[in-house]
Amino acid sequence: MSHKGPVYVIDDDPAMRDSLEFLLNSAGFEVRLFENAEAFLDARPGLGFGCVVSDVRMPGIDGIDLLRRLKTDASPLPVIIMTGHGDIPLAVEAIKLGALDFVEKPFEDERLVGTIEDALQQRQDDLKTHALSADIAARIASLSQRERQVMDGLVAGLSNKLIAHEHNISPRTIEVYRANVMTKMQAHSLSELIRLALRGGILDD
Repeated sequence: MSHKGPVYVIDDDPAMRDSLEFLLNSAGFEVRLFENAEAFLDARPGLGFGCVVSDVRMPGIDGIDLLRRLKTDASPLPVIIMTGHGDIPLAVEAIKLGALDFVEKPFEDERLVGTIEDALQQRQDDLKTHALSADIAARIASLSQRERQVMDGLVAGLSNKLIAHEHNISPRTIEVYRANVMTKMQAHSLSELIRLALRGGILDD
């Protein structure tokens, strides 16, 4: 069975850990168990990207404290909190602290599995979006001052002639700069250049 991704289970109840390990392994996840949040935080520097599934009530560092620490560290790990029936106020606080979702015990197996799958996919999409934005920013930074001026004119809807007039250079020279801009920005059309400018934050949508 192909693995869908790592899941880090944090729960002080051995029976719950064993039950989750069986369920999540059966669903195709790689599972690593932690009996408390301290053990997870100690191991975290060596862990790859994965989904954290943590009980909210634990001795020592509880689920809320764990979320605060991960938030302080700007952790990219998605966190799902497990709560008891009377823990809804805590669950709401968990969402405010960055938890992607919470599940009430006893939970339906399919609900938990689906929530983890959604959490992993959402965070992966976020990471890809961040990486793309960083790549576009690097392309923009590679432009010379004159190329950036030409790009600004193009995405503002100005013609080559108007851009040339604004910067007191010939339209033929603008064509050269425009070609350089399209190459460096990896844009195949003006519409694509505008979309890149929006993603790069140099054009308001």
